[in-house]
Amino acid sequence: MKKRIVICLTLLCLALAAVLFSQKTNVSPAAGAQGMPDLVVRAETLGDQWVVREENLGANFCSVIEGNITPGVRKLLRFTVMTGNVGTADLFVGDPNDPRNADKFEFADCHGHHHFKEYATYSLVDPKSGKVWRAAKRGFCMLDTDPNPAWYPTGAPKQWQFRNCGAIGITGNQGISVGWTDTYRFTLGGQYFVLDGGDGQDVVPAGTYILRIHANPPFVAKKGQACPNRDPNGFCHTLPESKYDNNVATATIQVPDHPGRDGVGPLKGSEHVTEEKPEHFDICNGCNGNGNGN
Repeated sequence: MKKRIVICLTLLCLALAAVLFSQKTNVSPAAGAQGMPDLVVRAETLGDQWVVREENLGANFCSVIEGNITPGVRKLLRFTVMTGNVGTADLFVGDPNDPRNADKFEFADCHGHHHFKEYATYSLVDPKSGKVWRAAKRGFCMLDTDPNPAWYPTGAPKQWQFRNCGAIGITGNQGISVGWTDTYRFTLGGQYFVLDGGDGQDVVPAGTYILRIHANPPFVAKKGQACPNRDPNGFCHTLPESKYDNNVATATIQVPDHPGRDGVGPLKGSEHVTEEKPEHFDICNGCNGNGNGN
């Protein structure tokens, strides 16, 4: 009798172990096969596409309204940011109107469409004192705007998939496909720092600074706040990635006392912004904002 009990218990333990082992091995390969996105800020573009200049900001610009910036001629640092997906899976965000995405987006009244929150932080840093200034950028819309360079590890990209920011009553489809980049050109609304104190921050004195871009930045979840994805150091991230240690790019910026209208920097003499057009207006299939830009 005891021998039968021992045999039964042994068989039961073996069966339980087999179930647990099968669950573990079934989940892991599936997750690996699906792959993961991996975002990088394209440093080669950041260092080549910036300008410090004097420029007129219209009172009707959304970046002026949302950023409480005093309109008129302001001393600005404008710059382009390109964030590429070099992972093994598409970064899917989806439709801002989907209730499941309610905590990821906020509606921008001035623009007439939704903005993704916690996508990137723009910082201008004084390397001597560590003082940081914030940019005018307040929201983002992730789309496949440009293919990654051929020398990137993803190689030639497939057909784009994400080209719709979405708006009220308009289904959106946001994300970044493998091999594609989401670009915010220097002429877009908010792609600048106000250097003369016109936004309520301290004046940025003439000197050398570090422009720092951090995509999918880390945060510490507050009480009751969700932590969608956690990195090896325990910090939270809004978007899933295979790794989070390659999300930062920097560029050295020279700020003169009087840059003039032509300005200084790689984009010296480039076009001035007279109208803030809707974000990604040139490719977006459903960006029906009110025309004041992003």
